[in-house]
Amino acid sequence: MHDFRYVNGRLYCEGVSLESLALKHGTPLYVYSQHTLLEHFRKLDSALSEMDHLVCFAVKANSNLAVLSALAGAGAGFDIVSEGELRRVIAAGGDTSKCAFAGVGKTESEIAFALKAGIHTFNVESEPELERINRVAGKLKKVAPIAIRVNPNVNARTHAKITTGTYENKFGIAFERVEEVYARASKLRNIKLRGVQMHIGSQLTQVKPFAEAVAKVLPLVRSLKQRYGIEFFSIGGGIGIIYNPALASGNAAWWRRPAAKGLLTPARYADALTPLLKPLGLKILLEPGRFIVGNAGVLLTRVEYVKRTGKKNFVIVDAAMNDLIRPAFYDSYHEILPLVKRRGAEIPSDIVGPICESGDYFAKDRPLHKVSEGQHLALLSAGAYGFVMASNYNARPLAAEVLVNGTKVCVVRDRQPVEDIWKFEKLPPWLA
Repeated sequence: MHDFRYVNGRLYCEGVSLESLALKHGTPLYVYSQHTLLEHFRKLDSALSEMDHLVCFAVKANSNLAVLSALAGAGAGFDIVSEGELRRVIAAGGDTSKCAFAGVGKTESEIAFALKAGIHTFNVESEPELERINRVAGKLKKVAPIAIRVNPNVNARTHAKITTGTYENKFGIAFERVEEVYARASKLRNIKLRGVQMHIGSQLTQVKPFAEAVAKVLPLVRSLKQRYGIEFFSIGGGIGIIYNPALASGNAAWWRRPAAKGLLTPARYADALTPLLKPLGLKILLEPGRFIVGNAGVLLTRVEYVKRTGKKNFVIVDAAMNDLIRPAFYDSYHEILPLVKRRGAEIPSDIVGPICESGDYFAKDRPLHKVSEGQHLALLSAGAYGFVMASNYNARPLAAEVLVNGTKVCVVRDRQPVEDIWKFEKLPPWLA
Protein backbone atom coordinates (compact mmCIF):
# COMPACT_ATOMS: atom_id res chain seq x y z
CA MET A 1 0.00 0.00 0.00
CA HIS A 2 1.15 3.53 -0.71
CA ASP A 3 -0.13 7.05 -1.24
CA PHE A 4 0.50 7.47 -4.98
CA ARG A 5 -2.76 7.40 -6.93
CA TYR A 6 -4.55 8.94 -9.89
CA VAL A 7 -6.97 11.77 -9.15
CA ASN A 8 -8.97 12.98 -12.16
CA GLY A 9 -6.41 11.43 -14.46
CA ARG A 10 -3.37 12.97 -12.75
CA LEU A 11 -0.90 11.09 -10.55
CA TYR A 12 -0.75 12.38 -6.99
CA CYS A 13 1.48 11.86 -3.95
CA GLU A 14 -0.89 12.20 -1.00
CA GLY A 15 -2.57 15.58 -1.70
CA VAL A 16 -0.06 16.93 -4.21
CA SER A 17 0.05 16.58 -8.00
CA LEU A 18 3.32 15.02 -9.12
CA GLU A 19 3.13 16.96 -12.37
CA SER A 20 3.14 20.22 -10.39
CA LEU A 21 6.27 19.06 -8.55
CA ALA A 22 8.03 18.10 -11.79
CA LEU A 23 7.23 21.46 -13.37
CA LYS A 24 8.23 23.47 -10.31
CA HIS A 25 11.36 21.59 -9.21
CA GLY A 26 12.55 20.00 -12.45
CA THR A 27 13.59 16.44 -13.13
CA PRO A 28 15.01 13.97 -12.33
CA LEU A 29 13.25 14.37 -9.00
CA TYR A 30 12.76 11.99 -6.09
CA VAL A 31 9.45 12.41 -4.24
CA TYR A 32 8.70 10.72 -0.91
CA SER A 33 5.39 10.24 0.87
CA GLN A 34 5.75 10.79 4.61
CA HIS A 35 2.44 9.08 5.34
CA THR A 36 3.47 5.92 3.44
CA LEU A 37 6.84 5.88 5.18
CA LEU A 38 5.37 6.12 8.68
CA GLU A 39 2.42 3.85 7.96
CA HIS A 40 4.72 1.02 6.91
CA PHE A 41 6.88 1.49 10.00
CA ARG A 42 3.86 1.53 12.31
CA LYS A 43 2.26 -1.55 10.73
CA LEU A 44 5.41 -3.58 11.25
CA ASP A 45 5.96 -2.19 14.74
CA SER A 46 2.36 -2.93 15.71
CA ALA A 47 2.42 -6.45 14.26
CA LEU A 48 5.21 -7.36 16.68
CA SER A 49 3.54 -5.79 19.72
CA GLU A 50 3.27 -9.11 21.57
CA MET A 51 7.05 -9.08 22.05
CA ASP A 52 9.59 -6.66 23.45
CA HIS A 53 11.16 -5.43 20.22
CA LEU A 54 12.92 -2.63 18.40
CA VAL A 55 12.53 -1.87 14.69
CA CYS A 56 15.87 -0.51 13.44
CA PHE A 57 15.49 1.14 10.05
CA ALA A 58 18.30 0.21 7.65
CA VAL A 59 19.82 3.59 6.85
CA LYS A 60 21.52 2.22 3.72
CA ALA A 61 18.08 1.99 2.09
CA ASN A 62 17.46 5.76 2.27
CA SER A 63 19.63 8.13 4.30
CA ASN A 64 17.91 11.46 3.64
CA LEU A 65 17.82 13.43 6.90
CA ALA A 66 14.10 14.15 6.59
CA VAL A 67 13.33 10.44 6.19
CA LEU A 68 15.49 9.56 9.20
CA SER A 69 14.00 12.37 11.28
CA ALA A 70 10.44 11.27 10.57
CA LEU A 71 11.27 7.70 11.60
CA ALA A 72 13.17 8.82 14.70
CA GLY A 73 10.09 10.76 15.76
CA ALA A 74 8.04 7.58 15.40
CA GLY A 75 10.39 5.73 17.76
CA ALA A 76 12.54 3.85 15.27
CA GLY A 77 16.03 2.62 15.94
CA PHE A 78 18.60 2.48 13.15
CA ASP A 79 20.73 -0.15 11.46
CA ILE A 80 23.95 1.53 10.30
CA VAL A 81 26.97 0.32 8.31
CA SER A 82 29.36 3.28 8.50
CA GLU A 83 30.38 6.26 10.61
CA GLY A 84 28.78 8.46 7.98
CA GLU A 85 25.41 6.78 8.48
CA LEU A 86 25.73 7.11 12.24
CA ARG A 87 26.53 10.81 11.86
CA ARG A 88 23.44 11.15 9.65
CA VAL A 89 21.28 9.56 12.35
CA ILE A 90 22.69 11.98 14.91
CA ALA A 91 22.10 14.94 12.58
CA ALA A 92 18.49 13.78 12.11
CA GLY A 93 17.86 13.62 15.85
CA GLY A 94 18.00 9.83 16.13
CA ASP A 95 18.82 8.02 19.36
CA THR A 96 22.32 6.50 19.19
CA SER A 97 21.41 4.04 21.96
CA LYS A 98 19.00 2.49 19.44
CA CYS A 99 21.67 2.02 16.75
CA ALA A 100 23.08 -1.33 15.63
CA PHE A 101 26.39 -1.07 13.73
CA ALA A 102 26.66 -3.76 11.05
CA GLY A 103 29.09 -4.27 8.15
CA VAL A 104 32.12 -6.44 7.47
CA GLY A 105 34.77 -3.71 7.24
CA LYS A 106 34.49 -1.43 10.28
CA THR A 107 37.61 0.73 10.60
CA GLU A 108 39.28 1.61 13.91
CA SER A 109 38.13 5.22 13.65
CA GLU A 110 34.54 4.14 12.96
CA ILE A 111 34.57 1.81 15.97
CA ALA A 112 35.96 4.57 18.19
CA PHE A 113 33.35 7.07 17.04
CA ALA A 114 30.51 4.58 17.60
CA LEU A 115 31.77 3.74 21.10
CA LYS A 116 31.91 7.41 22.03
CA ALA A 117 28.41 7.91 20.58
CA GLY A 118 27.00 5.14 22.79
CA ILE A 119 25.48 2.77 20.24
CA HIS A 120 23.31 -0.19 21.23
CA THR A 121 25.50 -2.88 19.67
CA PHE A 122 28.15 -3.80 17.15
CA ASN A 123 27.08 -6.71 14.95
CA VAL A 124 30.42 -8.51 14.74
CA GLU A 125 31.11 -10.14 11.37
CA SER A 126 34.47 -11.86 11.98
CA GLU A 127 37.00 -12.85 14.63
CA PRO A 128 39.54 -10.22 13.51
CA GLU A 129 36.80 -7.59 13.92
CA LEU A 130 36.08 -8.86 17.43
CA GLU A 131 39.76 -8.43 18.33
CA ARG A 132 39.81 -4.94 16.83
CA ILE A 133 36.72 -3.80 18.73
CA ASN A 134 38.19 -5.10 21.98
CA ARG A 135 41.48 -3.31 21.30
CA VAL A 136 39.86 0.02 20.40
CA ALA A 137 37.52 -0.16 23.39
CA GLY A 138 40.49 -0.84 25.66
CA LYS A 139 42.32 2.24 24.42
CA LEU A 140 39.22 4.33 25.14
CA LYS A 141 38.67 2.62 28.53
CA LYS A 142 35.22 1.53 27.40
CA VAL A 143 33.32 -1.75 27.17
CA ALA A 144 31.91 -2.46 23.72
CA PRO A 145 28.44 -4.05 23.45
CA ILE A 146 28.42 -6.71 20.76
CA ALA A 147 26.33 -9.35 19.03
CA ILE A 148 28.01 -12.00 16.91
CA ARG A 149 26.46 -12.24 13.45
CA VAL A 150 25.57 -15.87 12.83
CA ASN A 151 25.65 -17.08 9.24
CA PRO A 152 22.98 -19.83 9.36
CA ASN A 153 23.81 -21.15 5.87
CA VAL A 154 20.18 -20.77 4.80
CA ASN A 155 19.49 -19.93 1.16
CA ALA A 156 16.96 -17.10 1.10
CA ARG A 157 16.21 -17.79 -2.57
CA THR A 158 16.52 -14.15 -3.52
CA HIS A 159 18.76 -12.29 -6.00
CA ALA A 160 22.38 -13.48 -5.87
CA LYS A 161 23.66 -9.95 -5.19
CA ILE A 162 21.51 -9.51 -2.08
CA THR A 163 21.78 -12.98 -0.55
CA THR A 164 23.77 -12.83 2.70
CA GLY A 165 23.04 -15.99 4.70
CA THR A 166 25.07 -18.77 3.04
CA TYR A 167 28.72 -19.75 3.34
CA GLU A 168 29.28 -18.42 -0.17
CA ASN A 169 28.72 -14.88 1.18
CA LYS A 170 31.15 -12.59 3.02
CA PHE A 171 28.86 -11.98 5.98
CA GLY A 172 28.90 -13.37 9.51
CA ILE A 173 30.52 -16.32 11.24
CA ALA A 174 29.72 -19.91 10.30
CA PHE A 175 26.94 -21.40 12.40
CA GLU A 176 29.13 -24.29 13.58
CA ARG A 177 31.79 -21.94 14.98
CA VAL A 178 29.63 -19.41 16.78
CA GLU A 179 29.66 -20.96 20.26
CA GLU A 180 33.44 -21.18 20.12
CA VAL A 181 33.67 -17.51 19.20
CA TYR A 182 31.31 -16.51 22.03
CA ALA A 183 33.44 -18.47 24.49
CA ARG A 184 36.49 -16.61 23.28
CA ALA A 185 34.72 -13.24 23.34
CA SER A 186 33.55 -13.82 26.92
CA LYS A 187 37.18 -13.70 28.04
CA LEU A 188 37.90 -10.31 26.44
CA ARG A 189 38.02 -7.53 29.03
CA ASN A 190 36.50 -4.79 26.91
CA ILE A 191 33.64 -6.75 25.37
CA LYS A 192 30.08 -7.15 26.62
CA LEU A 193 28.12 -10.00 25.05
CA ARG A 194 24.80 -8.28 24.57
CA GLY A 195 23.04 -10.31 21.88
CA VAL A 196 23.15 -12.48 18.80
CA GLN A 197 22.36 -11.43 15.24
CA MET A 198 21.51 -12.94 11.86
CA HIS A 199 20.41 -11.70 8.44
CA ILE A 200 19.84 -13.96 5.44
CA GLY A 201 19.19 -11.55 2.58
CA SER A 202 17.02 -8.83 1.10
CA GLN A 203 13.78 -8.57 -0.89
CA LEU A 204 12.23 -11.74 0.55
CA THR A 205 8.55 -11.94 -0.34
CA GLN A 206 7.73 -15.20 1.44
CA VAL A 207 7.88 -15.89 5.17
CA LYS A 208 9.29 -19.41 4.87
CA PRO A 209 13.01 -18.48 4.64
CA PHE A 210 12.70 -16.28 7.75
CA ALA A 211 11.00 -19.05 9.70
CA GLU A 212 13.55 -21.64 8.56
CA ALA A 213 16.49 -19.47 9.60
CA VAL A 214 15.00 -18.52 12.98
CA ALA A 215 14.11 -22.14 13.74
CA LYS A 216 17.65 -23.24 12.91
CA VAL A 217 19.28 -20.59 15.12
CA LEU A 218 16.88 -20.84 18.09
CA PRO A 219 18.70 -23.66 19.96
CA LEU A 220 21.92 -21.68 19.69
CA VAL A 221 20.23 -18.52 20.99
CA ARG A 222 18.79 -20.40 23.99
CA SER A 223 22.22 -21.79 24.79
CA LEU A 224 23.86 -18.36 24.56
CA LYS A 225 21.20 -16.82 26.77
CA GLN A 226 21.76 -19.47 29.43
CA ARG A 227 25.57 -19.28 29.31
CA TYR A 228 26.17 -15.56 28.80
CA GLY A 229 22.94 -13.79 29.70
CA ILE A 230 22.45 -12.16 26.30
CA GLU A 231 19.66 -9.59 26.15
CA PHE A 232 18.47 -9.60 22.53
CA PHE A 233 18.17 -11.60 19.35
CA SER A 234 18.38 -9.61 16.11
CA ILE A 235 16.71 -11.40 13.23
CA GLY A 236 17.89 -8.95 10.56
CA GLY A 237 15.86 -7.35 7.82
CA GLY A 238 15.00 -8.40 4.29
CA ILE A 239 11.22 -8.00 4.18
CA GLY A 240 10.45 -7.41 0.52
CA ILE A 241 7.91 -5.31 -1.36
CA ILE A 242 5.89 -5.75 -4.53
CA TYR A 243 7.66 -4.00 -7.40
CA ASN A 244 5.65 -5.62 -10.18
CA PRO A 245 1.86 -5.16 -9.93
CA ALA A 246 1.46 -8.41 -11.87
CA LEU A 247 2.36 -10.08 -8.57
CA ALA A 248 -0.66 -8.50 -6.91
CA SER A 249 -4.10 -10.03 -7.08
CA GLY A 250 -7.61 -8.76 -7.61
CA ASN A 251 -9.24 -6.43 -10.06
CA ALA A 252 -9.03 -3.29 -7.94
CA ALA A 253 -7.23 -0.19 -9.13
CA TRP A 254 -3.47 -0.70 -9.15
CA TRP A 255 -2.85 1.38 -6.02
CA ARG A 256 -5.42 -0.59 -4.00
CA ARG A 257 -4.51 -4.12 -4.98
CA PRO A 258 -4.00 -6.40 -1.98
CA ALA A 259 -0.87 -8.54 -1.66
CA ALA A 260 -1.08 -11.81 -3.55
CA LYS A 261 -1.88 -14.92 -1.58
CA GLY A 262 1.14 -16.03 0.39
CA LEU A 263 3.19 -12.87 -0.16
CA LEU A 264 4.80 -11.38 2.91
CA THR A 265 2.90 -8.84 5.00
CA PRO A 266 3.63 -7.58 8.54
CA ALA A 267 0.79 -9.73 9.88
CA ARG A 268 2.02 -12.90 8.16
CA TYR A 269 5.57 -12.15 9.24
CA ALA A 270 4.51 -11.72 12.87
CA ASP A 271 2.16 -14.71 12.83
CA ALA A 272 4.97 -16.99 11.69
CA LEU A 273 7.75 -15.65 13.90
CA THR A 274 6.07 -14.60 17.16
CA PRO A 275 5.36 -18.20 18.30
CA LEU A 276 9.04 -19.01 17.75
CA LEU A 277 10.52 -15.88 19.30
CA LYS A 278 8.23 -14.93 22.19
CA PRO A 279 9.13 -17.92 24.41
CA LEU A 280 12.80 -16.83 24.32
CA GLY A 281 12.08 -13.95 26.68
CA LEU A 282 14.58 -11.79 24.80
CA LYS A 283 14.21 -8.42 23.12
CA ILE A 284 13.81 -8.92 19.37
CA LEU A 285 15.57 -6.53 16.99
CA LEU A 286 14.85 -6.36 13.29
CA GLU A 287 16.46 -4.24 10.60
CA PRO A 288 14.07 -3.54 7.71
CA GLY A 289 14.76 -0.85 5.13
CA ARG A 290 13.10 -1.52 1.80
CA PHE A 291 9.76 -2.53 3.37
CA ILE A 292 9.48 0.81 5.16
CA VAL A 293 10.67 3.21 2.47
CA GLY A 294 10.63 1.37 -0.87
CA ASN A 295 7.06 2.12 -1.88
CA ALA A 296 7.20 5.54 -0.20
CA GLY A 297 9.23 7.05 -3.04
CA VAL A 298 9.05 7.67 -6.78
CA LEU A 299 11.51 9.05 -9.31
CA LEU A 300 10.05 11.58 -11.73
CA THR A 301 11.60 11.98 -15.16
CA ARG A 302 10.96 13.98 -18.35
CA VAL A 303 10.69 12.48 -21.83
CA GLU A 304 13.41 14.03 -23.99
CA TYR A 305 13.00 12.06 -27.22
CA VAL A 306 11.01 9.22 -28.71
CA LYS A 307 13.20 7.30 -31.13
CA ARG A 308 11.81 4.60 -33.38
CA THR A 309 14.01 2.09 -35.15
CA GLY A 310 12.99 -0.84 -37.29
CA LYS A 311 12.61 -3.06 -34.26
CA LYS A 312 12.39 -0.83 -31.22
CA ASN A 313 10.51 2.12 -29.73
CA PHE A 314 12.91 3.99 -27.44
CA VAL A 315 11.61 6.48 -24.91
CA ILE A 316 14.67 8.51 -23.91
CA VAL A 317 14.25 10.26 -20.56
CA ASP A 318 16.37 12.67 -18.53
CA ALA A 319 16.85 10.28 -15.59
CA ALA A 320 19.61 7.72 -15.91
CA MET A 321 21.36 4.82 -14.24
CA ASN A 322 23.37 7.30 -12.17
CA ASP A 323 20.05 8.42 -10.60
CA LEU A 324 18.52 4.94 -10.15
CA ILE A 325 20.91 2.07 -10.76
CA ARG A 326 18.70 -0.84 -9.69
CA PRO A 327 17.49 -1.88 -13.17
CA ALA A 328 21.05 -1.82 -14.56
CA PHE A 329 22.59 -3.47 -11.48
CA TYR A 330 19.93 -6.00 -10.49
CA ASP A 331 17.75 -6.24 -13.62
CA SER A 332 15.05 -5.01 -11.27
CA TYR A 333 11.50 -4.07 -12.17
CA HIS A 334 9.95 -0.66 -11.47
CA GLU A 335 6.40 0.15 -12.50
CA ILE A 336 6.44 3.17 -14.85
CA LEU A 337 3.41 5.43 -15.12
CA PRO A 338 2.64 8.71 -16.90
CA LEU A 339 1.90 11.63 -14.60
CA VAL A 340 -1.12 12.35 -16.77
CA LYS A 341 -3.12 9.28 -17.77
CA ARG A 342 -2.90 8.33 -21.45
CA ARG A 343 -5.39 6.49 -23.60
CA GLY A 344 -5.12 4.28 -26.63
CA ALA A 345 -3.00 1.29 -27.44
CA GLU A 346 0.15 0.54 -25.49
CA ILE A 347 3.42 0.29 -27.39
CA PRO A 348 6.24 -2.06 -26.30
CA SER A 349 8.97 0.44 -25.41
CA ASP A 350 12.48 0.59 -24.02
CA ILE A 351 12.64 3.37 -21.43
CA VAL A 352 16.27 4.45 -21.43
CA GLY A 353 18.50 7.19 -20.06
CA PRO A 354 21.05 9.46 -21.75
CA ILE A 355 24.21 7.83 -20.35
CA CYS A 356 26.64 6.28 -22.82
CA GLU A 357 26.08 2.70 -21.62
CA SER A 358 23.82 0.06 -23.15
CA GLY A 359 22.94 -0.87 -19.59
CA ASP A 360 21.40 2.56 -18.98
CA TYR A 361 17.77 1.51 -19.09
CA PHE A 362 14.75 1.35 -16.79
CA ALA A 363 12.64 -1.09 -18.77
CA LYS A 364 12.78 -3.12 -21.96
CA ASP A 365 9.81 -3.89 -24.18
CA ARG A 366 7.51 -2.43 -21.52
CA PRO A 367 3.93 -1.75 -22.71
CA LEU A 368 3.54 2.04 -22.50
CA HIS A 369 0.93 4.44 -23.79
CA LYS A 370 2.24 6.77 -26.46
CA VAL A 371 4.24 9.65 -25.00
CA SER A 372 6.04 12.60 -26.52
CA GLU A 373 8.77 15.08 -25.69
CA GLY A 374 8.14 17.14 -22.57
CA GLN A 375 5.77 14.71 -20.91
CA HIS A 376 6.65 13.16 -17.56
CA LEU A 377 6.83 9.63 -16.19
CA ALA A 378 7.07 8.25 -12.66
CA LEU A 379 9.19 5.26 -11.71
CA LEU A 380 7.43 3.77 -8.71
CA SER A 381 8.90 1.95 -5.70
CA ALA A 382 12.07 4.04 -5.90
CA GLY A 383 12.28 5.02 -2.24
CA ALA A 384 14.81 2.34 -1.31
CA TYR A 385 18.27 1.99 -2.87
CA GLY A 386 17.50 4.86 -5.21
CA PHE A 387 19.14 8.16 -4.35
CA VAL A 388 21.52 6.51 -1.88
CA MET A 389 23.17 4.60 -4.74
CA ALA A 390 23.28 7.60 -7.08
CA SER A 391 26.54 8.86 -8.59
CA ASN A 392 27.97 11.64 -10.74
CA TYR A 393 28.76 9.33 -13.65
CA ASN A 394 28.94 11.25 -16.96
CA ALA A 395 29.35 14.40 -14.82
CA ARG A 396 25.63 14.39 -14.05
CA PRO A 397 24.50 16.30 -10.94
CA LEU A 398 22.60 14.50 -8.19
CA ALA A 399 18.82 14.84 -8.31
CA ALA A 400 16.73 16.88 -5.89
CA GLU A 401 14.56 15.19 -3.25
CA VAL A 402 11.13 16.30 -2.04
CA LEU A 403 9.08 15.17 0.96
CA VAL A 404 5.28 15.41 0.85
CA ASN A 405 3.11 15.45 3.96
CA GLY A 406 -0.55 15.77 3.01
CA THR A 407 -0.64 18.95 0.95
CA LYS A 408 2.65 20.25 2.37
CA VAL A 409 5.80 20.03 0.27
CA CYS A 410 9.43 20.56 1.21
CA VAL A 411 12.59 20.21 -0.88
CA VAL A 412 14.68 18.10 1.48
CA ARG A 413 17.72 18.06 -0.79
CA ASP A 414 18.49 20.75 -3.34
CA ARG A 415 19.54 19.70 -6.82
CA GLN A 416 23.33 19.57 -6.95
CA PRO A 417 24.86 22.46 -8.92
CA VAL A 418 26.96 21.10 -11.78
CA GLU A 419 30.04 22.99 -10.56
CA ASP A 420 29.88 21.15 -7.23
CA ILE A 421 30.72 17.90 -9.01
CA TRP A 422 34.37 18.97 -9.23
CA LYS A 423 34.31 21.24 -6.17
CA PHE A 424 36.97 19.26 -4.30
CA GLU A 425 39.23 18.62 -7.29
CA LYS A 426 42.27 20.78 -8.04
CA LEU A 427 44.98 21.08 -10.65
CA PRO A 428 48.60 20.37 -9.73
CA PRO A 429 50.95 23.40 -9.90
CA TRP A 430 52.53 22.22 -13.16
CA LEU A 431 49.15 22.24 -14.93
CA ALA A 432 47.67 25.35 -13.37
